[in-house]
Amino acid sequence: MTTPAQTTAERPGFTPGRSGVPRVPRPRRYRPAGPGRGPGLGLGFAVVYLSLIVLIPLVVLVVKSTGKGGHYFLSALTTPDAKSALIFTLVTSVLVALVNLVMGTIIAWVLVRDRFPGVAIVDTLIDLPFALPTIVASLVLLALYGISSPLGVNLSFQRAGVFVALLFVTLPYVVRTVQPVLIEFDREMEQAAHSLGASTATTFRRIVLPNLLPAMISGAGLAFTRSIAEYGSTIFISGNLPNKTQVAAVTIYNRIEGDDQIGAAAISTVLLAVALVVLIGLDLLQRRGARRG
Repeated sequence: MTTPAQTTAERPGFTPGRSGVPRVPRPRRYRPAGPGRGPGLGLGFAVVYLSLIVLIPLVVLVVKSTGKGGHYFLSALTTPDAKSALIFTLVTSVLVALVNLVMGTIIAWVLVRDRFPGVAIVDTLIDLPFALPTIVASLVLLALYGISSPLGVNLSFQRAGVFVALLFVTLPYVVRTVQPVLIEFDREMEQAAHSLGASTATTFRRIVLPNLLPAMISGAGLAFTRSIAEYGSTIFISGNLPNKTQVAAVTIYNRIEGDDQIGAAAISTVLLAVALVVLIGLDLLQRRGARRG
């Protein structure tokens, strides 16, 4: 025990400094490991897995598409069936994305802002195209809009049938992208605009829409990329008529069945390039939105 007679410098646990003032040892601060300090085991596994599952197969696809040279690559794309299928697929996918951009946003708005009996059931049904096998969706659409349609609407073997099938499988992408933004949206901004005399339309156009627009575009972009690659939901209702209702995915399958793997790879590469451009654009849009707060 320290007695009153002991000086400060003589007390245990203290180290006198140059001026005789006790020097107390400072506790070490915890410093989290930086990007280069950890073992990087998780990063290594992620890179290896992505390489095996995504990157290497895509590189092999692109290399295989040019296996017979650029001339064969272009000729595989300019055959009547391939050219027609690519144009039909891309144009229809754009239209599907635009329609679902509007309708998906409206549905998300209703699910978030309105309360009505069965809202939970409707919210669950939105995810049905995610869970339902696409081949089953094609059978359902054919039964509903085929020759024996109970609604009296026959869309089988028509481009309108392909359009409806793509609307069905891509709607959840827009709804589930816009819905979380609406849930987190601060409604006090709307109330402030109304208190200042703004109409409902003006409030939506000036306050709500700018906040929803990035999510709407992202959802529409995802719907577009899904549409250009869709196969199962269109296979029955389209009839796969060359130069009319045949989509690009079916054309790729027919090329493989005809032992033209390089031609199939060429068409696949075009779809891959289009999807990659869209996804990069969506990523840049999200980064820009994050910078703007």
